[in-house]
Amino acid sequence: MSPENTAEPIWSVGLMTGTVLDGNIDVALLRTDGDTIEQFGAYTLAPYPQSIRDTLEETLAQARAWNFEGPEPEIFAEAEDALTRAQSAAVLDLIKQAGLTPEDIGIIGFHGQSVLHRAPQPGRIGATRQLGNGALMRELTGIRVAYDFRSADVRAGGQGAPLAALYHRALLRLIDARDGRTAVLNLGGVANVTYWDGAEQLIAFDTGPANAPINDFVKGLGLGDMDHNGEIALRGTVDEERLARLLTHPYLSAPYPKSLDRFDFLATMADGLGAEDGAATLTAFTTGAVGKALDLLPQRPERLIVCGGGRHNPAIMAMLQTRANVEAVPAEAVGWRGDAVEAECFALLAVRVLRGLPISFPTTTGAPQAMTGGILAD
Repeated sequence: MSPENTAEPIWSVGLMTGTVLDGNIDVALLRTDGDTIEQFGAYTLAPYPQSIRDTLEETLAQARAWNFEGPEPEIFAEAEDALTRAQSAAVLDLIKQAGLTPEDIGIIGFHGQSVLHRAPQPGRIGATRQLGNGALMRELTGIRVAYDFRSADVRAGGQGAPLAALYHRALLRLIDARDGRTAVLNLGGVANVTYWDGAEQLIAFDTGPANAPINDFVKGLGLGDMDHNGEIALRGTVDEERLARLLTHPYLSAPYPKSLDRFDFLATMADGLGAEDGAATLTAFTTGAVGKALDLLPQRPERLIVCGGGRHNPAIMAMLQTRANVEAVPAEAVGWRGDAVEAECFALLAVRVLRGLPISFPTTTGAPQAMTGGILAD
């Protein structure tokens, strides 16, 4: 019987490159039936060459100027071809390192590069654009590919994000966290939370910004590409008056489902502040926004398991305790691979696409009903 018609676990490769543009392709192997995790496979961070990083920086800049109006910028096609080829090579490398062959792999989950995401508004559906040529990847790797995971949800009126809830639920099952007291927080360019009550209730939404404004602020001052180890923020003093004002932003109290683009909250929130106080204030805003998000949930979690790059920032982790009033532990503390979670997520979602299972729900993206999604390059 073919794998599509059985619930047997299969090997899947997941790919993720975030909106922070750290120059890495996250590639992870996962053995899954699309619902539960049977086995974690190999994982790697495959760096993009600098030429592709530069192209993607320019692509993001042009995407913002384009803003879904008129023909797409020509650079999209160039960037899409380059990143698809680089990611296909990274997949084949990882499979080989793992002692597997392409024939052993059931499917690849190819998220692509998000260049623009516009949440729906009353009376207007949203729009989203991820670059990634699934058919080309199928050709280059010889493996089936699931890609363009967000567009169907957005066309149906959903937010198209976040999509990690099903995978976060699978991870929570692994550690038997079924009472709603533990939630999952992902800190990428944007922050998103997943809440599961252990039964039918699965909720996910973007809480606010995470690393993006902090990175952009530090870059803008010529102090590197991010606040490494939170060192700049930890030396600073939070501008409490400004922070209180920022935390009145209507997004933070709006009901879920809701989602953000990387550029919805900008480094300009710290305009006029010095490096240390600015970084501290932006960090306090990220964590304060998480606190407001937790207040919206049916039950306020007592513990957050933190995935994504932000968990490496001690200033963020400390302020989650003080500003969001919640215990925060890195993914590794419970045996998860924090850097691999997003890639693993798309490995699991790819198997769901292959098997015709829903990947988004009214309580995760605001879709009108449980929605299948993704395109299959078979």
